Amino acid sequence: MQKNSFKNLNRILVLSLMFFFLFTAAGVNAAISIEKQIEDKKTEINQIKKKIATYQDNIKKKQTEAASLKNQLSVIDNQIAKTNLDLKATETEIEQIKLETREIELQIIAAGDAISNKRVNLSSVLQEIHENDQKNELHIFLLNDTMSEFYNQIEFTKDLQVSLQQTLGELKTQKDTLDDKRVELDQKEEEFVNLKDDLNLRKDELNGQSTFKDNLLVQTKNSEQKYNELYWQAKRDQDAVSANIVALEKAARGTLSSKPKQLGSSDLNWPVPQRRITTRFHDPGYPFRYLFEHPAIDIASPQGTVIRAPADGYVLKARNAGMGYSYISLIHANGVSTVYGHISKFLVGNDDFVARGDPIGKVGGMPGTPGAGRLTTGPHLHFEVRLNGIPVNPLNYLP
Repeated sequence: MQKNSFKNLNRILVLSLMFFFLFTAAGVNAAISIEKQIEDKKTEINQIKKKIATYQDNIKKKQTEAASLKNQLSVIDNQIAKTNLDLKATETEIEQIKLETREIELQIIAAGDAISNKRVNLSSVLQEIHENDQKNELHIFLLNDTMSEFYNQIEFTKDLQVSLQQTLGELKTQKDTLDDKRVELDQKEEEFVNLKDDLNLRKDELNGQSTFKDNLLVQTKNSEQKYNELYWQAKRDQDAVSANIVALEKAARGTLSSKPKQLGSSDLNWPVPQRRITTRFHDPGYPFRYLFEHPAIDIASPQGTVIRAPADGYVLKARNAGMGYSYISLIHANGVSTVYGHISKFLVGNDDFVARGDPIGKVGGMPGTPGAGRLTTGPHLHFEVRLNGIPVNPLNYLP
């Protein structure tokens, strides 16, 4: 009976190993196929990015040439072509994320199967150990035909104890691996959602650029003179906005101590959830740099995104310009103030107190919509930080 038990245990272990290796081989083949597809997607993305770089170089080259309607239209055409490629790259990244997600799911299944097999083996080993524990060495000796079989059985029992410890260790390792893979899967799913949001935003940017080009042609009637008049008026508008903010802040600083609520820390949070910056502070690639330096960062955000106060403050100005350039300016402690451009909807008024995180307005910027103004080519937040009235790089003040 003891010999039959020994043979049955071996048979169970051998069959378990056979099934494990069969399923592992199938999983490996599937993983290799997915891994090849992922590498193909990475190669495709790299090729698209090389083309994007070519259009980016074309844009920079045109921006160094003399300001003219022809050059501006060329810049816009290159921007539209680049955005189309950005869309393609994002779509391919989404396909890559789907493949990587499937790869992780297969790894989770494989790890789960391995754990199940280990548990079956462990159950058999524990059962055999339990049965052996019920018998003393004399009993085992009597059940075996020869001294050699007796010693083999004793050694086998010791091996079972070692196998038990080893299997328990492997189970823990595989369980830890499974937990890590589940965390990785959650991260991939979050990355997928972010890419889908970015894809929709890039589609809006493409529509905005096309609309901007159409509006430019209508307003200028293909006339260089009308083009110059249009953009010098935009410069005068920008200068007037900046001068007005400086004057308002200078007057408001003297009255802050008498306000009913005192301002807290001037450390700033991001005003919108998004983080992708399309134009940087004093960006050399800013298409209207020959008119004025870009005094802000532009954060790509969907039209209608809620803007939140980055710190406690008072509303210096909430200027609703209808279809023109609308903005909100807040004054904070320690000489810091902030400006939010292309506002499509206002949620605060002049002199209102806002606490950190309070909603103040909604993102705009799509050409032809309320608050967008003349120079915008798509939905985004124009975000300025000023220190004692002078524009400074917002990235130096954001976490």
